[in-house]
Amino acid sequence: MANNNASFVTRHRWLSATIAIAAAVVLFASLSRDPAVPVRAVTTQRGSIRSVVSTNGKVEPLQNFEAHAPVGTTVKKLFVHEGDHVKQGQLLVRLNDAKARSQAAQAEAQVLTADSDFSGIQSGGNREEVLTLDSQIVKARTASDTAQRSLDALRRLQGQNAASPGEVRNAEDQLKRANADLDLLLQKQKSRYSQPEITRVEAQKSEAQAAYVAAKDVLSQLNIRAPFDGVVYSLPVLQGAYLNPGDLVLQEADLSKVRVRAFVDEPDVGRLAPGERIDVTWDAMPERTWQSTVSVVPTVIKLHGTRNVGETTCVVDNGDFKLLPNINVGVTIVTAEHRDVLTVPREAIRQDDSKPYVYQIVDNELQRRYVQTSISNLTQVEVTAGLPENALVALGPTNSKPLRNGLAVKVVH
Repeated sequence: MANNNASFVTRHRWLSATIAIAAAVVLFASLSRDPAVPVRAVTTQRGSIRSVVSTNGKVEPLQNFEAHAPVGTTVKKLFVHEGDHVKQGQLLVRLNDAKARSQAAQAEAQVLTADSDFSGIQSGGNREEVLTLDSQIVKARTASDTAQRSLDALRRLQGQNAASPGEVRNAEDQLKRANADLDLLLQKQKSRYSQPEITRVEAQKSEAQAAYVAAKDVLSQLNIRAPFDGVVYSLPVLQGAYLNPGDLVLQEADLSKVRVRAFVDEPDVGRLAPGERIDVTWDAMPERTWQSTVSVVPTVIKLHGTRNVGETTCVVDNGDFKLLPNINVGVTIVTAEHRDVLTVPREAIRQDDSKPYVYQIVDNELQRRYVQTSISNLTQVEVTAGLPENALVALGPTNSKPLRNGLAVKVVH
C-alpha cells in the first residue's frame, strides 16, 4: 500500500513538471514574438478627386474709365458719390472752366483772323485792296489805249509829213510806259503775295486751328461725363479742392463683369490650359464662390514680390456687384477632375525605387502592394491599379515603430 502511494506521488510530480515546462515554453514564445503595432488605417472607396492649383489673385475692372485734371483748376461741383450707379453721358463732375473758356474764345478769335488772312491770300487781298487794285488796272488800261491811239495818229501824220520823227518816238515811249504800268498791276493782281508770305499765313491758320482744338478739348475734360453705364468706385476729390494737372478726379467701371488676375507660381504654370475651371473666393464673403475658366495662359514669368509667377486671367460674372476693384481674392484652378475612381490618402503612398506602393492590412498583417497612380491633390491620390476596392490600407503607426512587409498590426481609431 505504501509502494502504491509513492508511485502515485512520483507520477504526479512528473506531470506537474511537464505542465510547468510547457507553460514556460508558451510564455517564452509569447514574450519573444513582436507585439502587434498599432496603426491608423482607412478603407479604400470610390469617389471624385480634383487636382488643383491654389494661389491668390486681384480683381480688376474689365471696362475702366479714369478722369484726370487736364490743367490746374478747382472742383466746382460734384454730382455723384462713390458707389453711385451712373448712365452713359451723365454729368459726374464739373471743374472750374472760366480760364479754359477764355482761352477757347481767344483761340477761336485767332482762327477767325487766320481764316480772314488766308481768304485774303486766295482772293488777292481784302475787299478795299481788291477794289483799289481793280480801279488802278482800269486807269492803266485806259492810259495804254490812249497812248496806242496817239501813236497811231502820229504815224499817219508822219506819213503825210505832218509829224516829226521825234514826236513819234515820244509817243512810242509813252505807250511803253503805259503798258509797263498795266503789266505790273496785272501781275500784282495775279500773284500779289510771294510764296513765303503764303506759307506763313497757312502756318498761322494751322497753328490757330490746333490751338482752338486743344482749348476745346481741355474745356470738354473739365465737364466730366460717364462714357458708359457703370459704377463710380473712386472719387478722391472734394468740392472746392484745388487740383494739379494730371491729378486723379474719378474712376468709373462697368462691374457687371470683372477680370481676375491670378498669380501662379512658376512650377505650376505648365499645368495651366485655356478652359480650365477657376473658383474665386473672397475672405470678406467666405460663403460665396465665383466660377469662371482660364482665358489666358502665361507666356512670361515675372517677379511678383518674392515669387516668380505667371499671370493668368479670367472674366467673372459679377451681376450683384459684390466683387470690388483691387480686392485680393483666393483662386483655385482645377487642372484635372476624375469621378468614380479609387482614392487613398497621400500619406498611404510610399516609394520604393520610385515605384509607389501601399501597405494593405490582411488578417492583421501588413502586405506590400505596388500600385499605379494618376492625379493627386494635397490630401488624396488616385489609384488606377494594384489595389482592390474596400481594401484596408495602413496610414502610419501611432508609435515610433517603422512599418514593414509582414508586420503584425492592430488598427486603432
